[in-house]
Amino acid sequence: MSLINKPEHLKEIAILVGVIHKDQKEEHINEYLDELAFLAETAGAHTIKRFTQRLNAPDSKTYIGSGKVEEIKAYVELKKVDLVIFDDDLSGKQINILEKALKVKIVDRSNLILDIFANRARTAQAKAQVELAQLQYLLPRLKGLWTHLERQRGGIGMRGPGEKEIETDRRIVKYQISLLKKDLEKIDRQNQTQRKSRGELIRVALVGYTNVGKSTLMNVLSKSDVFAENKLFATLDTTTRKVVMGRMPFLMSDTVGFIRKLPHHLIESFKSTLDEVRESDILLHVVDISHSQFEDQIRVVNETLMDLGTHDKTVLMVFNKMDLYEAQAFDPLLPPEVKEELLHQLQQSWLKQTEGKAVFISATKKEHLDDLRTKLYDMVKEMYLKRYPYRAATF
Repeated sequence: MSLINKPEHLKEIAILVGVIHKDQKEEHINEYLDELAFLAETAGAHTIKRFTQRLNAPDSKTYIGSGKVEEIKAYVELKKVDLVIFDDDLSGKQINILEKALKVKIVDRSNLILDIFANRARTAQAKAQVELAQLQYLLPRLKGLWTHLERQRGGIGMRGPGEKEIETDRRIVKYQISLLKKDLEKIDRQNQTQRKSRGELIRVALVGYTNVGKSTLMNVLSKSDVFAENKLFATLDTTTRKVVMGRMPFLMSDTVGFIRKLPHHLIESFKSTLDEVRESDILLHVVDISHSQFEDQIRVVNETLMDLGTHDKTVLMVFNKMDLYEAQAFDPLLPPEVKEELLHQLQQSWLKQTEGKAVFISATKKEHLDDLRTKLYDMVKEMYLKRYPYRAATF
């Protein structure tokens, strides 16, 4: 059930809370809160204030300490805030204590991401995956959150005689998790059958941080109409299209974007969707080079690929949004030759790091796409020569 589901004109007023951990710079938490604000906007909330607290270790009861809670409480009452969003995950006990103290809804980062996924899920598979992740998030928090559940659920007439209600709740949730896992296994078997029926075609998967332009690039390369929007997690379900370059066909898949602190249970739930990544031959790692933290985003994606066991695949780095990067990085009065030299240095640096497997494009402006097509064509043909040499001879 969506936590944030009001119409545009009734957006919930939210404040953000971040903790600066030891050995962490304040500028980092500001960047993290920028992303959290984007998540909140995607979910349908309007952020009006940020609070930060430097701590060596989180407070076991309130995460941020009683003094900061009082400071936030005063602001919540003054501005009539509806929602307080934490950039870190909270325990059920912490959420319960904070809601009682602040008298507003408390949402942590994982819960916010799950809510966005719940709003974006369209297919039966995506809905089941999100529901499974939500229940797995809920299970360890049941004890602390039980008063909420009692209020939300009302009497359901399912409690056994003499059984503690919290244990009944836990049993119900575990049973629902078991059912969802069985449903997803059945869907996964159907998907595997579909993938096997695609024949001897090389598979290319688009991967990357969320909102880097994967779906836009998919539309350009495959001449299809995949949903693309300037919001986080616009794509949840994997979309696969057949692409033909010259006379050479291959399959291209657009996948869900990754993000920092992506809830582990969400990765687990979506592993069947991400089978397209695991079973692909080539990965196009799309990067928003205009983002101030694009290198950190590359690291997050590489770590997630490592978790999925796909780190050893052939990868082409696609540095997207070069038009925005140039607008942000260069003064309009900068001499063209200086700008060209700086761009050349940037590109040479990444070409060296990727052993030549990098291109620099703008998908929306359709700039330098020929470079991408040429490199992709060569990589796919090389893969055909290894995998299906008799087919490669016909291209």
